[in-house]
Amino acid sequence: MKIHEYQGKAILARYGVPVPNSKVAFTVQEAEAAAKELGGFVVVKAQIHAGGRGKGGGVKVCKTVEDAVEASKKILGMQLITHQTGPQGQTVRRLLIEEALPIEKEMYLGITLDRVTGKNVFMASSEGGMEIEEVAHHSPEKILKETIEPGIGLQGFQARNMAFGIGVPAKSVNAAAKAMIALAKAYEETDSSLAEINPFILLKDGRIMALDAKINIDDNALYRHPDFVDLRDVDEEDKLEVEASKFSLNYIKLDGNIACMVNGAGLAMATMDIIKWAGGEPANFLDVGGGANEEQIKNAFRILLSDTAVKAVLINIFGGILRCDVLATGVVNAARDLGISLPVVIRMEGTNVEEGKKIIAESGFNFQVAEGMKDAAEKVVRAAQ
Repeated sequence: MKIHEYQGKAILARYGVPVPNSKVAFTVQEAEAAAKELGGFVVVKAQIHAGGRGKGGGVKVCKTVEDAVEASKKILGMQLITHQTGPQGQTVRRLLIEEALPIEKEMYLGITLDRVTGKNVFMASSEGGMEIEEVAHHSPEKILKETIEPGIGLQGFQARNMAFGIGVPAKSVNAAAKAMIALAKAYEETDSSLAEINPFILLKDGRIMALDAKINIDDNALYRHPDFVDLRDVDEEDKLEVEASKFSLNYIKLDGNIACMVNGAGLAMATMDIIKWAGGEPANFLDVGGGANEEQIKNAFRILLSDTAVKAVLINIFGGILRCDVLATGVVNAARDLGISLPVVIRMEGTNVEEGKKIIAESGFNFQVAEGMKDAAEKVVRAAQ
């Protein structure tokens, strides 16, 4: 679950990471009041779940309250397009009004899981304010890394090594190290999958501060953090993905025209790969899960068909916990209730596969049954064309 910058900063502040004084605003009037309270010299920042806001015109430095009001009028409600939103952009519905600060140096801090070691890794770079992917591509030597040992946490000597390594002056190293350790603790205790401060800044007076904050919280751990549920902003998420989450369906919308319904994440990835191999483009990732029932199958179908770009549907199921006959019954009932007119290709293997094929054959619908994944991909690509 992604959260906004101001929400991430509120979490970091609770753990002792220094953050600027700021106020969130949902209207121009609230933005004006916040600018006055903060002294007039402020930064107006669009709050969307995407990076690159400044390049897209979503961040403005304002020297007076009047400037802040004008900037708020322009940014609030705009369709902000960045490299992370795609060409459609994202509507700005809230702003962060933040005190402007005299910056001496910009740096980068980030924590995520290193899937090779199976441990969290703390990253720090002197190239703050830049996309970390660009730094990794062009100057990988400028990214310092420290492995966080489970049950031990980021140690002081590791934090100080990184602080010195990214150019923090000696008089500010201890403050930077303290902020790094606080960030690591916040990351672990909130069950985050990503925590970034970009830029992590050194002020001209030697203070250290988080000028930005990006925190992604692991959805699977939300049951441990009921207070985080209200941080979710569904306006920032794809409408079909929000709808799918209501029925415990793992759905991600893509740009193609072949809808996929699969049980199991690995099989879903393989299904998308073989559609691409056959010359098609998947319209989504959809894992209905091993224990899906008829109602979930129906809801999955409804969500797939809500995507107007879809021209054909591929159902690829390996019957284990989800038996093939249960799937077939759910598909037929969904087709009857929803009035499906698009071509549907079904590939089934596993438990009760013959019963499932019989249900499909006797359904009265013109479903195509495939023999193997290659056959299924070729048939659905032809159908979509």
